[in-house]
Amino acid sequence: MPEPSVLRTVLADHPHTVRLKSGDIRDERVTLSFTDVAPVHRAFAPMVREEAYDLSELAVVTALQAIAYGRPVVLLPAVVAARFQRGCLIAHATRPLAPAHLAGAQVGVRSYTQTTGMWVRAHLAEDFGLTARDLHWLTHDEPHVAQYTDPGFVRRGSGGASLPDMLREGGIDAAILGNDLPGGEEFVRVVPDAEARDQQWWRRHGYVPVNHMVVAGATVCRQDPHAVRAAYRLLRRADAAVERRADGPSPTLFGIDRLREPIEFIVTACLEQGLLPRELTAEEIFEPARSILGSDAA
Repeated sequence: MPEPSVLRTVLADHPHTVRLKSGDIRDERVTLSFTDVAPVHRAFAPMVREEAYDLSELAVVTALQAIAYGRPVVLLPAVVAARFQRGCLIAHATRPLAPAHLAGAQVGVRSYTQTTGMWVRAHLAEDFGLTARDLHWLTHDEPHVAQYTDPGFVRRGSGGASLPDMLREGGIDAAILGNDLPGGEEFVRVVPDAEARDQQWWRRHGYVPVNHMVVAGATVCRQDPHAVRAAYRLLRRADAAVERRADGPSPTLFGIDRLREPIEFIVTACLEQGLLPRELTAEEIFEPARSILGSDAA
């Protein structure tokens, strides 16, 4: 039997990825050689700019921008992280902010292109009729995709203070935080009934807002498509091994058919927020993966 292909891989620790990292779930045709990158978003720019890995977790907004700007990545129909997002918009407890008073507010976010920020803005538009241009955005990080330029209503901060510190000091009115969302009582949600709204949204749409997906480098897709196909099957096997309620919200989602509606929703939101230079169709987004994965992509 030939030696297995080795794919340089970056995946964060999720319930469905830890067994891949431990080797409990494996395939003799491919070896996933993991590189630990923490937080995982630090792998995103090297992936889309330099094709630094063969297989990588990637925020969906970054993935769509990479496709629009012709970066060397292939988006696989694999969601490895999804979450409800309305509760990620917070204010300081001493200066609570109601959604009705958000227009004109200064809102901090790590990057304007951050997927959590995209979802929060989409929900503000759905729930309260606010557009991205109705608020003032302050960011710390540059976009992962170098070809993208932030809209004119976005300002890059020059200081080194964290978003929570800026909230404490009153430099911003609200902030969007994702995995680094602080606990405790110092900060409060801007949308007080976020959980109820999130549940209603899930019942209406049937999926949890997509956060991170998986991409393969264009080079490995061209040179070793069988390894990419085997890796995708491993991802699905690992996910199937996790026990979850069949009728409840899921943090994962696989297959082009199931992802068509979420991706079309995200593309529309990205266009409305100035995150994409042009419209992308689901066919354009997923056809490269379909050609590699065949029937597994459905």
